[in-house]
Amino acid sequence: MSKIFKNFNPLKTGIIGSLVAALCCFTPILAILLGALGLGWLTGYLDYVLFPVLFIFLGLTAYGYYRQSKIAKE
Repeated sequence: MSKIFKNFNPLKTGIIGSLVAALCCFTPILAILLGALGLGWLTGYLDYVLFPVLFIFLGLTAYGYYRQSKIAKE
């Protein structure tokens, strides 16, 4: 296993990623940031990216929780 993935914790990564994706989905943070950068035209496409990313991170959280509970039972 490579050095990068040796300390990989899917539960922690999933929770942090889900929180960031949810924050970007349900608040106008990205719309304000993109507007300030002159990239306001991208706001129409945010739903095509943010919702799948949110579901991916929620799935990673579920996998990490499953893996952690499986290790705890052993």
